[in-house]
Amino acid sequence: MSQTVDRALSILPLLAEGPANLEQVAQRLDVHKSTALRLLRTLHEHGIVHRQADQRYRLGARLFALAQEAMENLDVREIAHPHLVELNAACGHTVHLAVYEEDEVLYIDKVESRYPVRMYSRIGKPVALTVAAVAKLLLADLPEPERRAVAERLDYPRYTSRSTPDAAAFLAELATVREQGWATDLGGHEESINCVAAPIRGAEGRVVAAMSVSAPNVVVSADELLTLLPRVRRTAEAISADYVGKPIRPAERDTP
Repeated sequence: MSQTVDRALSILPLLAEGPANLEQVAQRLDVHKSTALRLLRTLHEHGIVHRQADQRYRLGARLFALAQEAMENLDVREIAHPHLVELNAACGHTVHLAVYEEDEVLYIDKVESRYPVRMYSRIGKPVALTVAAVAKLLLADLPEPERRAVAERLDYPRYTSRSTPDAAAFLAELATVREQGWATDLGGHEESINCVAAPIRGAEGRVVAAMSVSAPNVVVSADELLTLLPRVRRTAEAISADYVGKPIRPAERDTP
């Protein structure tokens, strides 16, 4: 039975490349046509594959519906939380998880620092879009026209002397973030608070959430916090792998 399941599943990557006829499926599986036909008929009955009028087979609508339903039911917070706790235990600093929803970037999880000085942030609270590291990651992944439209309609408060001054500067920073795959906020929102962040990616490599480590200068300097970046990125990659069920690579990027 396991061999039958393995063969059936091997058909799906072939059909993902485009429609294929019975002979092509049999050759890919290295089985007789009658065996390939039995597998295709079973998958067809369940809507996983569809037989076209030209007798070639393609992936069926039921497969896409199941994939969509599964993605909608994934809870990135639930998947990420153990990883955030582990990172917090290792470094001691505040760890955040954020998502982009309805033109806002919101914190959806937070693990508090072990140090007496605490962050004022809270779950459900919007972040400062033009300076927050998690916001930069989430906005940098938007398609170029949407990214530009968002940047041009934002206000640019001068929280500190390091705050992003205008749309042109913001778009330039988003291009850098998009290219390097990580972001920082080094005193852009509060002079005394620094942050490093990394993206969490979904099945197609798009950024579905962002996580960060933040700490005040009285606890750790900006340079010392930046030494945690490799670990932050590894944590984000581990969350991404759990989220999609396997290691992934970044999506193909459009031109910034």
